[in-house]
Amino acid sequence: MAIEVKIRKNEPVERALRRLKKKLDREGVIKDVRANRYFEKPSQAKRRQKKVAAFNNMIRCKYDN
Repeated sequence: MAIEVKIRKNEPVERALRRLKKKLDREGVIKDVRANRYFEKPSQAKRRQKKVAAFNNMIRCKYDN
C-alpha cells in the first residue's frame, strides 16, 4: 500500500514533504521501520508492552480522579 501526496499547483516541495511526513507519522510507518531495525526478542517485546500499558494506566488514573 503506497502512500501518496499530490503536489498542488504552486505548492512548495517543502510543504508537500511536510504533509508526507505527517501522513507517515499518523499511519505509524516510521515507528514500524524503527522498531524493525533490530531484532527484539519476544520476552523483550512483552516487557516493553507491559511497561507502556502500565504508563498509560498511570496517566489514565491520574486524570480520572
